Amino acid sequence: MRSGRLSFSFTMLMIGIAFLYVPMLVLIGYSFNASPLVSVWGGFSVKWYGSLLHNRQLLDAALLSLEIALLSSTGAVILGLLAATALVRFRQFRGRLLLTGMINAPLVMPEIITGITQLLLFVSMAQMFGWPHRGLTTIVISHVVFCGAYAAVTIQSRLITVDRSLEEAARDLGSTPLRAFWDVTLPMIMPALASSWLLSFTLSLDDLVISSFVSGPSASTLPMVIYSKVKLGVTPEINALATLIIVAVGACVVFAGYTMRRAERQRDQEMQAAYRQPAG
Repeated sequence: MRSGRLSFSFTMLMIGIAFLYVPMLVLIGYSFNASPLVSVWGGFSVKWYGSLLHNRQLLDAALLSLEIALLSSTGAVILGLLAATALVRFRQFRGRLLLTGMINAPLVMPEIITGITQLLLFVSMAQMFGWPHRGLTTIVISHVVFCGAYAAVTIQSRLITVDRSLEEAARDLGSTPLRAFWDVTLPMIMPALASSWLLSFTLSLDDLVISSFVSGPSASTLPMVIYSKVKLGVTPEINALATLIIVAVGACVVFAGYTMRRAERQRDQEMQAAYRQPAG
């Protein structure tokens, strides 16, 4: 009976993985398609990768999306860390319920509502103060606010489990509260920070709805360009670009995972060495 449950669970897991990754493998395969028709195989060729190098619209949109994603994910992690620290370390303060609601609202609110409200805000600010102009700046601000909610929830769940006694011990040894948090707590929650950064990077790079509302005529992200081309038919150049993005993101995930595991292993070895060291 138990083996049957394990077999059923394993089958469902394989089906879920297939739904996630088989389309990616098909896309990578068709990026080497010689035919200009995306759904018709015409032989093996790498000409679309060469053609991609001369498509300035796709390259400019991809670079803009990467720049926005880098800025937004970094800002979201900083904002999420501050919000998570406030909610975990300060149990009672005025406005706690409001802050909790503001963090959770972007998680459940439809993106189209978020995009409309932020568009109205930016238009009103531009009329009153002359800033910001719709473009890179407005997209980054919107993505920081949107992704910051996901980062705050992720970091908060890890920060709750951190042993405060280690930070208190550092303060007893003469560290300031900020130095103790930087030297003791921050390395312990580094995996949560890294996962929050990667999640925010993915959400920002993938966003279409919010970017469509808050972007200007001179700032078109990659999802916006691809969506505009879908109406006329997707070209194999987009398959080639998507393949390069998948390979780059996969390499970054593997490198980040290896780095975090190496850091955790080194920290465990240092703690074991400290325990074995005789006192006095």
